[in-house]
Amino acid sequence: MIYNVSQHAIACVDEASDAFNYLAVVLSIIVGLGMTQILAASGRLIRWRAHVVAYWPPLVWAALLLVIYVQTWWSMFGLRTHCDWTFGAFFVVLLQTLTLYMMAALVLPESVDERGVDLREHYERHAGWINGFLCATVVVSVVKEVVLEGRLPKPTNLVFHVFLLVTGASAIVVRRPRYHQALTVVAAVAMTVYIALLFWRLDGVM
Repeated sequence: MIYNVSQHAIACVDEASDAFNYLAVVLSIIVGLGMTQILAASGRLIRWRAHVVAYWPPLVWAALLLVIYVQTWWSMFGLRTHCDWTFGAFFVVLLQTLTLYMMAALVLPESVDERGVDLREHYERHAGWINGFLCATVVVSVVKEVVLEGRLPKPTNLVFHVFLLVTGASAIVVRRPRYHQALTVVAAVAMTVYIALLFWRLDGVM
């Protein structure tokens, strides 16, 4: 009986690994596109720097999104042992990368030329959408845990999700520049602590 259970567990892990390798292709494409979007936009700003009016919050968010994309890819390693893949489960995982991509598409200007660009004006025009997609990412992340594991995220993880959701929602309502500047710093510090606590080691991915 123990032998049969062990054999079943091994077969499940092997099957899960094959399924994850197949599904991870699409996920890696979206993650790669998001990182490319930010890196390409950053490169344009550097090339046209003489025509750019700098403003630091969107630049910090762009760097933070790169870190979030790396963390997302890193944490996907934890999905390799999930056995019961359904279309709904995969769609939820995919949706999280899509909402992150939309943040990447909005945080920096799509194009820069000799007419110049004002990063503050760009950020303030899109801040509501950026933070809206941030909130969507947080909600999808919690739903993903419920769908895949049948439970809410563990306490430390859940506290961070709630904190980030409140931060994003408040940034949609409050449009004062100083408030957004403060939240940018807070989000950067919180993400650093979050990764250090929960995702530092690959074998400890939750």
